[in-house]
Amino acid sequence: MLSVEPGRRIIRAMSTPAPVLAETTVRARQILEQRGIRPTLQRLKVAEILLTAPRHLTAEQILATLRQSTGHVSKATVYNTLNLFVAEGLAREIHADPERCVYDSTMTPHHHFQNVDTGEMIDIRPDDLSFDRLPPLPPGTEIESVDVVIRVRRKG
Repeated sequence: MLSVEPGRRIIRAMSTPAPVLAETTVRARQILEQRGIRPTLQRLKVAEILLTAPRHLTAEQILATLRQSTGHVSKATVYNTLNLFVAEGLAREIHADPERCVYDSTMTPHHHFQNVDTGEMIDIRPDDLSFDRLPPLPPGTEIESVDVVIRVRRKG
């Protein structure tokens, strides 16, 4: 079992999201409308799953959840909606490994532990990580952000 210090949130990347409540639908609509995104039925459903609570989910997890609750939904619709959410600053992509992308609904700066045994992602507050120095930047560039994923596994 991974030990977690107080104040850290464990968000399981491989868990199924909780059932959607009426207030979740209202909150999802508000989130989309605040960003000027037209709340189509498909966008609302994806927003209900991903954006109404801190979560780390893959597109496949979102697709499976949608198919369980609403029947048919295309993979392209899910990816297009996720791309829109990323472009509009509602979610960010975490490339956990070369074959898997996790969508994170927490947009405030933070880093992650990734448990490679279970797939769970654990948020790390920015204040809990420090850098003594960074390498010189390529000429003509500036730092936009720093995203750290520390991969951990069970001892032994």
